Amino acid sequence: MSLQYVGLSEINGSLVVLDHVKDASYDEMVELQLKDGSTRLGRIVQIEGERVVVQVFEGTNSLSLANTKTRLLGHPMELPVSKEILGRVFSGAGKPIDGLGDIYAEKSMDINGQPLNPVARVYPRNYINTGISSIDCLTTLIRGQKLPIFSGSGLPHNQLAVQIVKQAKVKDDDGSGFAVVFAAMGVTNDVAEYFRRSFEEAGVMQRVVMFLNLSNDPIIERTLTPRCALTAAEYLAYEHDMHVLVIYTDVTSYCEALREFSSSKGEIPGRKGYPGYLYSDLASLYERAGISKSAKGSVTQIPILTMPNNDITHPVPDLTGYITEGQITLDSELNSMGIYPPVSVLPSLSRLMKDGIGEGYTRKDHSDVSNQLFAAYAHVQDVKSLTSVIGEDELTPVDRKYMEFGRLFEQHFLNQGFNTNRSIEETLDLGWTLLSVLPKNELDRIDNAVLEQFYDHEKAVAQFDLQEDTMIKELQQAVDNG
Repeated sequence: MSLQYVGLSEINGSLVVLDHVKDASYDEMVELQLKDGSTRLGRIVQIEGERVVVQVFEGTNSLSLANTKTRLLGHPMELPVSKEILGRVFSGAGKPIDGLGDIYAEKSMDINGQPLNPVARVYPRNYINTGISSIDCLTTLIRGQKLPIFSGSGLPHNQLAVQIVKQAKVKDDDGSGFAVVFAAMGVTNDVAEYFRRSFEEAGVMQRVVMFLNLSNDPIIERTLTPRCALTAAEYLAYEHDMHVLVIYTDVTSYCEALREFSSSKGEIPGRKGYPGYLYSDLASLYERAGISKSAKGSVTQIPILTMPNNDITHPVPDLTGYITEGQITLDSELNSMGIYPPVSVLPSLSRLMKDGIGEGYTRKDHSDVSNQLFAAYAHVQDVKSLTSVIGEDELTPVDRKYMEFGRLFEQHFLNQGFNTNRSIEETLDLGWTLLSVLPKNELDRIDNAVLEQFYDHEKAVAQFDLQEDTMIKELQQAVDNG
């Protein structure tokens, strides 16, 4: 028997309060019927004895304290799913908004997900190729991993997200076993249209599931968007054995909606006004990445977040860093130099890449190339600091080689453009060419056998049009200066 409650005790913003409600459950869906017969959906967000607080999805305009009829539906919010969701565009609450009609659902799934037994998890191995050298070589994305992108205001994280969606693939993909679930939270209409148009023009829309929550949509919908996206991903991964990459932006918008929602409930705020349960709430999203023994598919996450004032100690990036397995950091200085994507190499890392690269996964020299590029570029920063003190004329020939390497590394390796898609072989070969600019005895992070096989100084000199002899270079500069 379904009970219907007539009247409301209180209306506060998007929240309504009912008294004398029995057997209610947290997160249970509620249907509210207005005086004119129209209905709205809500969700129970707080229970105090027989007093419940309901968040109304469509807002509380025109609701009446006396005449509103409320019915508990007996289940949490569910997302109807089938293989038809591929190529479709949904609102943040999972309703089709592309004009193609409703989904013919095979089943409905709880958007909060099912708990994944830790014992049933498979350790993430093998990589997802993004076609972006700075990611594939230095911060490799592993299937089943959660690897966030830390960005800032004005940085091209939206373009980077589109490029990853366009280019991402798995090594053994035949075109049918890989999908991307893309969710945008709190974006403007032009940004949402940019995402949709870019995927359609790139011809990848048939493997993408899109969830769009606009900035003028209700904040409750924004808190549902990543959960709907992850539910769709889990369905494709665990029911249809697909490798699914989930990209959602912007996590900071999600957290701000959570802060506003928490404040409206009168909860005690934590750091910078965010709720005290922000860590566990973010963990409930991020920890839905992984691989299960019972399925051949995987769920991999790339959450994108903008750091307010580029502050990496802000609660959102700070807590995200504790939960996830590394990060990709974008740099405003590289962006101002015209380098795209402006990935800041040194603060970026992928903690799982060591077990998903090398022979049998990428190439046997991958680890050596990655370690040496990191070490060489870190030395470049030391040489730059030294140069600011003593001047470039006082540098040793070896340090000048490092400065040359740093310039070439930024211009040819990091900077690759929006439409350039490099294979892992092309990326590693380019890495070797750049390392060959340096003297052979400086490459101390590489096994000697591997070094003998790949080091080719003559090729580097020819490719980058370098002057081999420093004395000749200085003499030529003197002639040019008269």
